[in-house]
Formats: sequence, structure tokens, C-alpha cells
Amino acid sequence: MTIITTPARRTPLFVGATLPRLIAGVVILLLWEAVVRAFAPSFVATPSGIAHAIPDVIISAPFLRATGLTLWSVAEGLAIAVVLGTAIGLVMGRSPIGDRMLRHYVNAFNAMPMIVVLPVFSLWFGYTGAARLATVVFAAIFSVIVSVSDGAQAVPREFLEVGHSFRSGRVRMLFEIVLPSATPYFLAGLRLAAGRALIGAVVAEFFTAIDGLGYFILFNSRTFHHNEAFVAVIFLAGFGVGFDALVNASTRRFLPWYRRDETPD
Repeated sequence: MTIITTPARRTPLFVGATLPRLIAGVVILLLWEAVVRAFAPSFVATPSGIAHAIPDVIISAPFLRATGLTLWSVAEGLAIAVVLGTAIGLVMGRSPIGDRMLRHYVNAFNAMPMIVVLPVFSLWFGYTGAARLATVVFAAIFSVIVSVSDGAQAVPREFLEVGHSFRSGRVRMLFEIVLPSATPYFLAGLRLAAGRALIGAVVAEFFTAIDGLGYFILFNSRTFHHNEAFVAVIFLAGFGVGFDALVNASTRRFLPWYRRDETPD
């Protein structure tokens, strides 16, 4: 019996939304360049000026120091928010009493703009990195709490009944049934928390004028180095996109059952 195989069809490089995105990006950059050159002062940032400033900025000591301080604060605050937020979210999701006690406060703080708490944190911790860390934790923790609590409440009853039938204890069911089942909710909350943590760090650096990418942007904007300031803005956006890509890659690697039917754009 002869088996006839057909060669695999190659996917075109510019398929789907890729080509329209590239065209839209080029049009936006060209319009930005043309409008600034025609109507804005010479110190206003342009795409060509930003591209020319990137090599000098990314190797400068102030930028490297500011980047390290901001990213370390975001990583530290996000880790604290994930640990505490997961614990509080599980309490709210699996305990009706805990949910009634904490739900309204969590929703209220989650809706509160982080700029409101910055004066309080600066009074408590001073104009130091501790105020930035507190802002990052505040910005990130409530997204994790809400997502984990919703995921813990959404665990199918059949899963819990199977655990009870095998005489699983509360702790074992929590780690082997509830947490794995709530993982999609946790990942959604983690994406939101990471973006809010980055914003919180930059806003805290704006307000407290402590060293970091936020202060780097503020200083260069006020000294009319707009191209250099935009380099930091682009890197901040890249960090956010890179973290989201890292979460997606980790999900496909370690959780192949989650969103297995989705295909990347």
C-alpha cells in the first residue's frame, strides 16, 4: 500500500493582521515626524530623533542605573503582591465569612487611583524607595486578590466532590484541586498586576523624585531632552509587552491544557 504525502504548506510571512499592523505603524510614525517638523519646536521628540538617541541612552550610566532600580522594585513588589494576594484571594474564595468581611474593602481599594495613596506613603516611608515599593504592592495586589478569589469560587463542584470521596483534607484539596483550577484566573490577574506594578513604580518616581525610569523621563522632559525621555518610555512599553510574552510562553510550556485552542496572531 502506497501512502501519498503532500508537502506542508508554508504560511506566508505577512498573513492575518501582521501586514495591516506594520502599515498602520509606518503611517503613524511618518505623520508624527511630519507634524512635529512642520509645527512643533525643535526640541519635541520625533521618531528619527528617538532612533538617533537610542544607542547613546541605553549605554549611559544614568539610564542603566534607573532601569535597574525600577525593574528591581517592580519585581520585588510584584512578588509580594502575588504571595499576599493569592493567600487573601483563597480566603475570600473558599470562605463565605472571609468574602463578606473583605470583598467591599478589596473592591474599594482596587478602584482607588494609586496617585491618591502616594502622599500617604510618602509621609509614612519618606521620599525613599520604600514609598515606591509600597506603591507597587498597592497597585498590584488587588488585581491578584480579585482574580484568585473569583477562580477559587469557580471551582467545579464535581472536582470538590471527587476530593471528598477520596477523603482529601482541606489543605490537600486547596493545593491539588482549588489552586490548579483557579490558575487561568490567576494568570489573568498576574497580567493586570504586572502592568499596574510598572505604572505604580513610575508614578511613585514622578511624585517622590527618587531615582528610576520615572525620574529619568521627568528630568529629561524638563530639560528639553524629549528624545532621550521617549527612549525610556519605549523601554517601559517593551518591558510590559515582554512580561506578557513571557507569561504566554510559560503557559504554553508548563500548562499546555490552558488555551490550547488559541493560535497566536
